[in-house]
Amino acid sequence: MCMCMCMCTYLQFVDVENDGKRSKAELGPTTPFSSDHHRKKSKLKLESISHSSLFFFLLYKGDCFISKSSQVTTKAIYYIHIMGGLLVIVLCVLVLVVQPHPANGSSNGGSLGLDGAARRSLEEIGICASSVITRGYKCQEIHVTTKDGYILNMQRIPEGRVPSPSSGGKKIRQPVLIQHGVLVDGMTWLLNPAEQNLPMILADQGFDVWIVNTRGTRFSRRHVSLDPIQPEFWNWSWDELVAYDLPAVFDYVYSHTGQKINYVGHSLGTLIALASFSEGSQVDKLKSAALLSPIAYLSYMNTALVVLAAKSFVGEITTLLGLAEFNPKGKPVSDFLKTLCTNPGVDCFDLLSALTGKNCCLNASTVDLFLKNEPQSTSTKNLVHLAQIIRDRVIAKYNYGRPDYNLMHYGKFLPPVYNISNIPHDLPLFISYGGKDALSDVRDVQELLDSFKYHDGDKLSVQYIKEYAHADFIMGINAKDIVYNQVVALFKR
Repeated sequence: MCMCMCMCTYLQFVDVENDGKRSKAELGPTTPFSSDHHRKKSKLKLESISHSSLFFFLLYKGDCFISKSSQVTTKAIYYIHIMGGLLVIVLCVLVLVVQPHPANGSSNGGSLGLDGAARRSLEEIGICASSVITRGYKCQEIHVTTKDGYILNMQRIPEGRVPSPSSGGKKIRQPVLIQHGVLVDGMTWLLNPAEQNLPMILADQGFDVWIVNTRGTRFSRRHVSLDPIQPEFWNWSWDELVAYDLPAVFDYVYSHTGQKINYVGHSLGTLIALASFSEGSQVDKLKSAALLSPIAYLSYMNTALVVLAAKSFVGEITTLLGLAEFNPKGKPVSDFLKTLCTNPGVDCFDLLSALTGKNCCLNASTVDLFLKNEPQSTSTKNLVHLAQIIRDRVIAKYNYGRPDYNLMHYGKFLPPVYNISNIPHDLPLFISYGGKDALSDVRDVQELLDSFKYHDGDKLSVQYIKEYAHADFIMGINAKDIVYNQVVALFKR
């Protein structure tokens, strides 16, 4: 008899209730995340979940697969790996996570349409109206349909607040496509003031900016025939982002601009780009790419919660089985968090540093806006696929768990590998990574860089920022000076 459990839990940060209100001075101007003073005074309010990071555990004993019913189908199979013939615990900590409590302080990004009892929901008015046009930029809401029927939302910022100079009566603006990571959406790029967020910096520098919202996030929850309440809507992993989403948005932007595209990806946005380019997809439409906090090889994720994960009681997470949509705000994961936070030595106040590394340069008001907007749903299958990278230490397509199922999907017993070294050696690349990033560990980035050892020397730029962690690359108050100016320079070559 098989004994098998698949645990998928999003370790959400908890709100903190203080004896008194925090002042901006108490929090500090750029580090609103933790202090001994607040930790002693705070108590956990576990009923109110804010945000956080993802854990995957796959436990195996015997030949067992997980399904919503007694009949195993290809949609429900999760790959299980055997270690020592008995047990495997696979940990996956992904993406951007932020502070457990909203920080006080005014926001220069206050035109996000998030405050006020009478306001329309952000989902109704869209990112353009709430976050771009109000800052003096032109913006268009665009919808693109993938070949497998998902309707993706994009925002186009065609020019800066001061239009770029014209040449012969025709404005010349290179397109830039910006892709977010998992469990967030395109709004994360726009939380800082206009002079500090990447899309508007690029627009003001004369670029035609396109922001992508991945399938399953709040602005891309439509399909030509499926509904998000149907499990079939969530039957995809990041393979489908490579095979369908990226080609759809590339084709749309290329056909509407007639120019090759500059690409920016953060976290998962780097993985799908690397996988796509390695297969030769989209490279004919690509001018250059900037990869921020790259997620590719994940062998050395060094989060402090690995030990906790290994010792966690797995029985409590069985309620998550059968959930096709992974909703970070759902009850099953918040219930599991309550159990984790009762463990001795577990610090549920300062999970940010434990999960992503200590971000150096986040503003309290930006974190506040982040918590009002994120996290977003993704598919459980997507997270299982990401966990496979950690376990197998290889960048490969989704593993269906049995040779016959892999044979049915791929024509071979093992899933095909994405060979990063196949990326054209003359493609201009900029890779920026941080020394404090617990998700994109320095050793994993070095392994990624080994894939580019034959890349043309003048086409590869690598930036190492000792003090940066995962969230600093998209919300850091000094990211413009340290990172974004480098991106602009690459795209202007």
